[in-house]
Amino acid sequence: MLRKLARLFVIKTRFEAYVIIYALALGATARGSAYLAQYPGWGGKALFLACTGAVFLAGAKILDALRYERERREAAQRTR
Repeated sequence: MLRKLARLFVIKTRFEAYVIIYALALGATARGSAYLAQYPGWGGKALFLACTGAVFLAGAKILDALRYERERREAAQRTR
């Protein structure tokens, strides 16, 4: 039962990955907007860019992990 529940939190397709990256981007821009209001000027803009930059890094890592898992699965099927 616990395994079935854990499977809900596994990203299986590229579409799911894009949806999650989109949600991360929405949250990052909201947080960045709050930073712009709290820290006007250069500091707020730098924090906003840091928030959005983190989404780019996380998105790339998610997509790379999906590709790695697919290649590993295909390699395992070839050796059978």
